[in-house]
Amino acid sequence: MKNRITYLLFIGFLGILFSCGTSKQKNHQPDISSYNATRPVVTKLSDSVFISGNNSLLKNKQGLWELYAEGDPLEIGLNTGALSDSLLERQQQIFFSKIKDLVPSKFEQKILRQFLKWYNRKLYSNVAAEYQTEIFGISQYASHDFDNIAPQYQRSLYLHAAHDIGHALQDLALVGCSSFAVWGEKSEDGNLILGRNFDFYVNDAFAENKIVAFINPKEGHPFMTITWPGMIGAVSGMNLEGLTVTINASKSKIPMSAKTPISILTREILQHASTIDEAIAIAKKRKVFVSESIMVGSALDNKAILIEVSPEKMGVYDPNSNQLICSNHFQSDALKDNERNLSQIANSHSKYRFERMQELLSENKKINPKIASEILRNKEGLQNISLGFGNEKALNQLLAHHGIIFKPKEKLVWVSANPYQMGEFVCYNLDSIFKERKSDFVVSFEEENLNIAKDPFLETPAFKNYQKFKIEDDKMDLYLKNKETVSFEFIQHYQSLNPDYWVVYYKAGLYFYQKKYFQLAQSNFEKALTKEITTVPEKETIEKYLKKLRRK
Repeated sequence: MKNRITYLLFIGFLGILFSCGTSKQKNHQPDISSYNATRPVVTKLSDSVFISGNNSLLKNKQGLWELYAEGDPLEIGLNTGALSDSLLERQQQIFFSKIKDLVPSKFEQKILRQFLKWYNRKLYSNVAAEYQTEIFGISQYASHDFDNIAPQYQRSLYLHAAHDIGHALQDLALVGCSSFAVWGEKSEDGNLILGRNFDFYVNDAFAENKIVAFINPKEGHPFMTITWPGMIGAVSGMNLEGLTVTINASKSKIPMSAKTPISILTREILQHASTIDEAIAIAKKRKVFVSESIMVGSALDNKAILIEVSPEKMGVYDPNSNQLICSNHFQSDALKDNERNLSQIANSHSKYRFERMQELLSENKKINPKIASEILRNKEGLQNISLGFGNEKALNQLLAHHGIIFKPKEKLVWVSANPYQMGEFVCYNLDSIFKERKSDFVVSFEEENLNIAKDPFLETPAFKNYQKFKIEDDKMDLYLKNKETVSFEFIQHYQSLNPDYWVVYYKAGLYFYQKKYFQLAQSNFEKALTKEITTVPEKETIEKYLKKLRRK
């Protein structure tokens, strides 16, 4: 199931990147005539410290890249591109090498290219001029190695819709994100605190160069986001007013054309809103092409709400309590009874993770950043049952691009270092970064005394076994795909590395079914059913195999 999801995701990536759009789109570039287009000069102080005027890029001891960029949209784009050009080239190589592996057929590429020329015809007209200009600036440092796919600017613009297009083409089979917020009596000091896992997984290499970006724009509020090279949109971030945004995908139908990418909408909210009402007003102005929940937290309001958007309508969910939980289904009156949303609740793992967050929040009467990190790192299921490592019913699915914790009133944010959300949570203070910034670019922005230690799980035999399991699981997929013969010892070892995970028994059952060892296939499928299976359709698939075997 997960391999099919990944394949479809990269089909979406491929289509975007191979599509040059209609004639207008193909030739479109933002008007930069009113900006100074002089390219910045970058000074390399070491392999991990680069400066250009007041702008800088530094890799801290936890392995996070810290970017500071300021100015008008073109200045921010050019400085970001100039400082991170080697990272940008590496990130695009990761995309294209993965695409080539998963979609080797030139015929499939041609079909997708023609379809997405039409599909992306309106994308450029749905991205505000300031963000087009910033993307244009970064794109000047994109590698020319991929110009045969699309020109630098178009390629960079389309990548900002990658989350949306992958979401749309696979009808939201994405792994689900989890987020929560508490305030008042549920918070240790009464002030708002938010936590989230961003479970957007391409591969491990994709998350190697995480960037904590601190952007000081000429217009709007200074803000921070967690991002990757070439990406200006916001998936998790907070501004200097103490307004936060995070996004969680929801059930969506396939739209007829690309519109405003969700990450661009949330970037606009982050840069130009200081209150919940201002965030809602911005969301109402934009048309999106997938369904998404945007959690907005506000220091000024000392609460959080959900702005739920879809191609057809928008809803706002205010819990009218002191906590808010979000997984991957809608909760507002405008969208909660939608047929697709009800199907999502019934068939996916969204409701399970939602209930697990409820359970953990009820067990912890007062939430602080340390407790929030423990919730984000939790690997167990309801009532603390073992799910097996990597199960998508867990809050910690051992694949997150990042975990993040916000304390908006104090302007504090904690960002997880690799791997996943289990490395050290590095603390940053936006007031000190934007208001008291010193000229010494060689020093990390982190507030080291406030960091949260890495997850002790990283030092356990169980984690080491999980790392081995991931390698063996990829091998198992290849064996199944090529219908190769493997030893019984391999299968026993494979299952021993992650014994509580239903997948190891399901895949063994598939293998034995292929080889016509029907009794072994049956026993493995039955063992899989004793574990916590991720979704209803996956459980039904196993039950169908068992019916066939019983007939045999």
